[in-house]
Amino acid sequence: MRRSASLFQVLLVFTTVVETQWSTVSGIYCKEMSPNVYRPHSVTITEFGAVGDGVTLNTKAFQNAIFYLNSFADKGGAQLFVPAGKWLTGSFGLISHLTLSLDKDAVIIGSLDSSDWPVVDPLPSYGRGRELPGKRHQSLIFGSHLTDVIITGANGTIDGQGATWWGWFHNHTLNYTRPHLVELMYSTNVVISNLTFKNSPFWNIHPVYCSQVLVQHVTILAPLNSPNTDGIDPDSSTNVCINHCYVRNGDDVIVIKSGWDEYGISLAQPSSNISISNITGETRGGAGIAFGSEMSGGISEVRAEGLRIVNSLHGIRIKTAPGRGGYVKNVYIADVSMENVSMAIRITGNYGEHPDDKYDRNALPMISNITIKDVVGINIGVAGILEGIQGDNFSSICLSNVSLSVQSLHPWNCSLIEGYSNSVIPESCEQLRSNCRQTPVCYDGSTSSAMRVQAPRHKSSTSQFLSPFLKLASF
Repeated sequence: MRRSASLFQVLLVFTTVVETQWSTVSGIYCKEMSPNVYRPHSVTITEFGAVGDGVTLNTKAFQNAIFYLNSFADKGGAQLFVPAGKWLTGSFGLISHLTLSLDKDAVIIGSLDSSDWPVVDPLPSYGRGRELPGKRHQSLIFGSHLTDVIITGANGTIDGQGATWWGWFHNHTLNYTRPHLVELMYSTNVVISNLTFKNSPFWNIHPVYCSQVLVQHVTILAPLNSPNTDGIDPDSSTNVCINHCYVRNGDDVIVIKSGWDEYGISLAQPSSNISISNITGETRGGAGIAFGSEMSGGISEVRAEGLRIVNSLHGIRIKTAPGRGGYVKNVYIADVSMENVSMAIRITGNYGEHPDDKYDRNALPMISNITIKDVVGINIGVAGILEGIQGDNFSSICLSNVSLSVQSLHPWNCSLIEGYSNSVIPESCEQLRSNCRQTPVCYDGSTSSAMRVQAPRHKSSTSQFLSPFLKLASF
C-alpha cells in the first residue's frame, strides 16, 4: 500500500505536459449550439392523456403530442414538456424545431413489450456492430431528416429497461437487432444534454449520417456486464462535439464509426471534425475511447482531450480488419489519465467480425497520423498491444509524454506498425523508437499541420489527477 502511494506521488511529480504553440479550433462548429433555445409554443404530455404511474402505456400520447406540435414547426418551433413521473412508452419519433424537455424527476421508460418497438429496415451501411443484415427494432426516441432538435432537461432520465433485451440476446431468441435509446438519422443541429440514460437495450446515443451534433452534460449508466451498451456512437457524422459526460457501461464509452465493410465503402460517408473533451468513463468490456471496428467510410480529424478512464478493459482503442477498407487518420488524443485499466492502448488490425461473406478481403484499411500524448496511468496491466496488418503497416503512430505504472514484464507488444515516440515510460516498442537521423513528424490536432517531436517543456500535471471523478453509480 505504501509502495503504491509513493509511486502515485512520483507520477504526479514527474509527469509533464507538452505545450503546443497553436490555438485550437476544435469544436468551433458547436459553440453556437445550446439546449436553451426559446420555443414560443409549449405543451405538457399530460395534455394528451399521458399518465405517469409507470404502468400505463403512453405511446399514443407521445405520438399525438408530436403530431400536434408539428403544426408549429414553421412558427418558431415547439416544446414538449415531460413533468415528474414515470412515463412508460414504446418508440416515438421527433420532428424538426422541437425541444423534448424532461423535469428532473421525470423518467421516460421503454416498454418491455417488443411489439411496442416497431421493426424497420436496416441502415444502408449496416454500420451498427452486430446488426443483423435484415430488419431491426426502432429506437425508443428516433428521427430522420430533421433539423434543430433538442433533447434536454434538468437531469431527467430515459430508461430502456435493457435487462430483458440482454436476456433475449444471450438466449439467442431475438429475430431483430436490439434498439437504441436515441437514434437520429440524416439530421442537423442536434443537441442532447442534461439527461441521464439508463439500461439501454443496445447503444445509448447514436447520431448517424448527421451533422452539427452537440452532446453535453449527460450521464450514461448500465451494468458493467451488459452487452453492447455503448455510450455515445457518432456514426458517419460530421461536426460533432461531445463534452462533460460520465459513462459507466458494459462496452465502449465513446466510439466513432462510419459503416461496415462493403456497405460502408459503397456509401462512403465518413465521420470527421469530431471534438471530445472532459469525459469520465468506466467500462468492463470496451474502451474509454474507440474507433471502429465499423470504419469503412473513413474516420478523420478527431480531437479528444481531458479523458479520465477507470476500472476498465481498454483505455484507447482502434479496431479494424482486412475487408474494412476506409481509414482512421488525423486523430489527436491528449490529457488522459487512467487507473486500473487492463490495457492502456490497443490497435487491432484483425478485429474480424463481418456482416456477411461478401466483403472484399483485399480492401485494407489505412491507419495513420495517430498522436497520443500527455497520458498518465496507475495500475495498468499492459501498456499497449499495437498490431497492424501484413502488407498494410499502420504508420505515423506517435506517442509523447506517456507515463504508465505497468504490472506486466512485457509492457509493449508491437508488429506491423511504424511511428515515433518521445518520453514514454516504460520505453515504447522498437518500432516506435525514433532514429536520430530521421525527422519525425506527428499529427498535432489541426487539420493541415504537423508538429516535430520535441522534448516536452515541464509543466505540473497534478491537476489532472486531483479533478474528482464523478460519483460512481451502483446497481
